[in-house]
Amino acid sequence: MAKFVETIIIGAGPAGMFAALHCEQKPVLLLEKNATAGKKLLIAGSGRCNITHDCEIKMFFDHYGKNARFLKPALLSFDNYQLISFFKEKGLNFFTDKNGKVFPNSENSSDVLRILLQSCAKNEVEIAYQKDVLEVSKEDDTFMINTDTDVFSAHHLIIATGGKSYPRTGSTGSGYHFAKQLGHSILQPKPALTPIFNPTMNFAELAGVSLQNMLIYLYRSNKKIAEHLGDIVFTHKGVSGPGILDFSRYMETGDTIKLNFTGLESDVFRKLFIETSEKEGKATVQSFLKRFDIPKSLVQIILKEKNIDPLETLSNITKERRIAITGAFCEFPIEVTRIGGFEMAMVTTGGVNLDEVNAKTMESKLVPRLFFVGEVLDIDGDTGGYNLQAAFSTGYLAAQTINKKHEKSENQ
Repeated sequence: MAKFVETIIIGAGPAGMFAALHCEQKPVLLLEKNATAGKKLLIAGSGRCNITHDCEIKMFFDHYGKNARFLKPALLSFDNYQLISFFKEKGLNFFTDKNGKVFPNSENSSDVLRILLQSCAKNEVEIAYQKDVLEVSKEDDTFMINTDTDVFSAHHLIIATGGKSYPRTGSTGSGYHFAKQLGHSILQPKPALTPIFNPTMNFAELAGVSLQNMLIYLYRSNKKIAEHLGDIVFTHKGVSGPGILDFSRYMETGDTIKLNFTGLESDVFRKLFIETSEKEGKATVQSFLKRFDIPKSLVQIILKEKNIDPLETLSNITKERRIAITGAFCEFPIEVTRIGGFEMAMVTTGGVNLDEVNAKTMESKLVPRLFFVGEVLDIDGDTGGYNLQAAFSTGYLAAQTINKKHEKSENQ
């Protein structure tokens, strides 16, 4: 016989735990297939837990790609300052780094997890570990949840299983399967917040070179489809850094990115080169490029690749070589041979179709009293604490919706 629970939440990550500890109607059961909760949370921010970002909440809406509008009600219902206050009230203090990222003073993700678990216990949330959910269904007004060992039934079901990134933490995409069983459609999950690779290019000499506020253009089939501004870092086999990670949600294998090291459009750069050559013909190519604050090592490597002597005077540069220099420094091409897979992607883009979920409640539009929170949805944020904030905010909103349903039924 199935054990009845008022609200069941599948997945004891930040979204699931935050939803559970805010559900007022008992009993509340968290089902977690791992032996412990919050495995992905523990590695967030390299274990330091960049929990959110320190900016006005309206600024968050620019950091979730094409689906930012969907998150607006959730973020406004429980914003970053409310999140910080929640933990501060429980004794955990925070600091903000120069980039606006918010970390616990201890710089230890386990402290965030500890408070979430303590809060769940205080709210009488039962967490059942090593419960691998195999199937979910709905019979009349009751959800049936079959695990590898037990069968549960519930009035409300929250799916908080995460995406497919870092599968070793338990995020294997099982929530997509459950959503399909209940009639929902899934947009193809893809790795996001991931570096890109091109093993055919020689990046060894560039490894470790970093540049700030670089313009990055994305080309597909020789057509520019998007551009982005952000910091980049060359690695031994490709390119990473916040600018690449944030932009990766739009990339596909076979695309080409072009890096603009000068900040000028090609025509403007070329015109400046000609004007400088006419006025300062004895100036060298190297001295001309110094005005753009490009690392010397990068300048030398690129010019070497183009067979151009850095000490060549501007007056001796032919039209063909001027075109080559312009292309190399305004649109330095890197083919996206491979995008980092789910094993290294910080988040997943794609997931439960947002057209089938009410943004104001996190409730399914297809199945009453079914909720989706966190990364299982087709939402993914930039680096900087935006994804954890979305997890907490959506979890909170789902719980508040359930609480209001109970309050309404009791007043009828």
